[in-house]
Amino acid sequence: MTQTITAMYDTYPEATAAQAKLVALGIPEAGIRILSGSQTGTTAATHEGGMWGSLKEFFMPEDDRHAHAEGLNRGGTMLSATVEDGYAERTYDIMEEHGSVDMDEREASWRKEGWTGQAAGAPVAAVAPASTTATTGLRAAGSTEAVAAQGTAQGTDYIPVVEERLNVGKRMVDSGRVRVRSYAVEKDVSENVTLRDETVHVDRRVVDRAVTPGDMALFEDKVIEATEMREQAVVSKEARVVGEVGIRKDATQRVETVTDKVRHTEVEVTDERGNVERTGTTDTTNGTVPRKPL
Repeated sequence: MTQTITAMYDTYPEATAAQAKLVALGIPEAGIRILSGSQTGTTAATHEGGMWGSLKEFFMPEDDRHAHAEGLNRGGTMLSATVEDGYAERTYDIMEEHGSVDMDEREASWRKEGWTGQAAGAPVAAVAPASTTATTGLRAAGSTEAVAAQGTAQGTDYIPVVEERLNVGKRMVDSGRVRVRSYAVEKDVSENVTLRDETVHVDRRVVDRAVTPGDMALFEDKVIEATEMREQAVVSKEARVVGEVGIRKDATQRVETVTDKVRHTEVEVTDERGNVERTGTTDTTNGTVPRKPL
C-alpha cells in the first residue's frame, strides 16, 4: 500500500533538500513532486491553468487545497511524495528535519491577518440544477446572469434556491510515534581463576664417601636443566542473543460523529393580500422547489 505525504516549506531550497534526502532514501523521483510559488509567481494562481490548476492534481481535502494554495501565493513551496507504507515514518522525519511548516499554526496566523480560508484565484463551484446531487451551493461568477437571461427570454424570472451539504472525508495524520533504538554499553566484570606456577630450587647436601670406579665419570662435564612453568589467564568473549525487542502496529476502527453547520436559502413569497410564504429546499428530486398555491 502507498500513501501520499505533503509538506509546505517557506523556501524552495528547503524543499529541494528534502527531495534529495527522500531520493537517497530510495523513493523514486517519479513519486516526488514540487510546486513552488516563488518559482512560478503569485500571478499564476489567477487563472485555471496556473497554480490552482496544478493543485487540482493533488488528492487532498478542499480546505487543505485552499490552505496550500494560500501558502504558494505567499511564496512557499509544496513538496508531495507518494511512498510505500514502510517508508512513511522516515518520510515524515525527513520532511520535518528540513523545516516543514505547521499548516495549522500558519492558517491561524493568516486568519488573524484577514484571510477568509479561500485561496486567491480559486474558482467558485457552480450551482447545480435541483435534480442533480450538487455538493455545494456556491456558484461561479456569471451563473446568475445566465439564468436570469434565460428566464427573461421565456417571460419568467427565477431566484435560485441554494443549499450546502456536508461532505466528510478522511486523511492520515501523525498521532504519535514509538522508536526502538539499540546501542552498546560497556561494564566491568570480574571472574576468579586458579593459576599454577612452577619454581626450580637448587638443593645442596654434604656427602662424604669414597669414590667408586663408576664415579670416575663425575670428572666429565655434566649439565642438568629444569624449566619453570607458569599458567596465564586467557580471556575470550562470546556474543549471544538473549532477547528481542520489536515494534508492531494494531489497527482499530472507531465511529466519530462530525458536527458542523450548513446553510441553505429560503424563498419568501408575499402576495398583494399580505400573505407570506417561506419555501425551503426540502424536495429537490424533481428539479422544482415545493410551493403552496397562493
